[in-house]
Amino acid sequence: MANPLVEFQAKIYVYDLNNCAKEFGFKDDEGWELSLANTAERTALEKKYYPIISTKVLPEILAELFGVVKSKLVQAASNIQNKLDVTRVPHDMQYLVAFNPKRHR
Repeated sequence: MANPLVEFQAKIYVYDLNNCAKEFGFKDDEGWELSLANTAERTALEKKYYPIISTKVLPEILAELFGVVKSKLVQAASNIQNKLDVTRVPHDMQYLVAFNPKRHR
């Protein structure tokens, strides 16, 4: 079982993702792409895509949170993609960022 704090944070993050998807009328073939980012990368993604949901996370639990969020989204039948190798998470990564690659700003 994962850390209770990570489980709680993942539950809130997935709730926000589902609400945002409903609010913006995501179709069945649309979903979220999860990524880890530092401050500069998060800003670049915010300028390129809309909507975007990000949360600041301690680097020690970032990989674990990513895994829990990914599993919860898959369970919710979400169309999720990822480009993350959780075995090599750089220490400067602070944010878990979700965006839809089909929705440019």
